[in-house]
Amino acid sequence: MRALRTLGAALTLCAATWLTAAAPAAADGKDGTDGKSGTEAPTEAGTSFRTATELEPGQQATAAASTGDYLYWVFPAAAGQVPEVEAELKLPDASSRHGSATWQLDVYDGLRRHQPCASGTPARRAAQQDRTVTVSCTLRQVRSWSERWANDPLQGAYYVRLTVADLPAQDLGLPIDAEVEASVRDAGGAHADGGDMTPLNPVLRAGTAPGTDSEPPDGNTASDSPNDKGGEVPHAVAEPEDGWGSGWWSDRWVWTVIGAALAALAGVGGYTLTRGPRSPGRPPIGPGSDI
Repeated sequence: MRALRTLGAALTLCAATWLTAAAPAAADGKDGTDGKSGTEAPTEAGTSFRTATELEPGQQATAAASTGDYLYWVFPAAAGQVPEVEAELKLPDASSRHGSATWQLDVYDGLRRHQPCASGTPARRAAQQDRTVTVSCTLRQVRSWSERWANDPLQGAYYVRLTVADLPAQDLGLPIDAEVEASVRDAGGAHADGGDMTPLNPVLRAGTAPGTDSEPPDGNTASDSPNDKGGEVPHAVAEPEDGWGSGWWSDRWVWTVIGAALAALAGVGGYTLTRGPRSPGRPPIGPGSDI
């Protein structure tokens, strides 16, 4: 009975530990993430990598553009996360179009390396009668380090580019409405990897190194931006609240505690079963006994 009570107490402790570890991830919002409170979602898109509109994970950005434009957004992703991007396009009326068109969604890292999609539909062809078309891309898990020859997604800024890849020439310039949402979810401790490297977060002001007071090549030091004071340099995206790294905590610790508790209980149970029964009234055997 004592072993059963010990087993029940240990299982209760393991369950409490698991719920305590899982609660913060569920409270953050969709996919364990959410944009900063009080920040309005962007209503326009950039036209190049340098003018990409910053998008926080969990926000849904909108933009009104013309068919044939290149639309750019940028969002942050930390190590141990899996970025997901989905875009929906509202197309012009079928009577004003002259055929089908292929819409394409591309994702690039901070070095502007094209990242392949692990899942999703990054390119989709819309027929002339279609009013909307949806494209999506789920990247591989963001890593905290990589070999030089590898094309692994690394922590930092990620650029989203949305455009039309193939369409009749007469349809260029027709108005469209785009809705883009970027989200990140934690891959979990089972996929964690060790490493520490500087995030790929490009500097927006050319000619200045991060953390320095160096001047641009043209020698122009005048600037009205508050970010230029004190050596602070504006980057493509702001650092996430939890930092770029995955941190020391992961659900591996929970499973480690559960495994240790179960191993201890197995040892206690095995000892209880193998030591054999004991007679409560059995007299001691020794030099002073009557036997």
